[in-house]
Amino acid sequence: MTTHQFFVDMTCEGCSGAVTRVLKKLDVKFDIDLPNKKVFIESDKDTDVLLETLKKTGKAVTYIGPK
Repeated sequence: MTTHQFFVDMTCEGCSGAVTRVLKKLDVKFDIDLPNKKVFIESDKDTDVLLETLKKTGKAVTYIGPK
């Protein structure tokens, strides 16, 4: 399983809560680094699927690459 690293423009706990809500629906393991605005997702799903899911939060999202 691959760990993917994303930049998500999160500024507060509410932002990270939104990320948590959308990722729980995908049933993937993830870790949120709020101070550095990064989300690490452990999944075999396509990166486009992960990116589109994160964009549902309304935040700016960028795929950084595998960790």
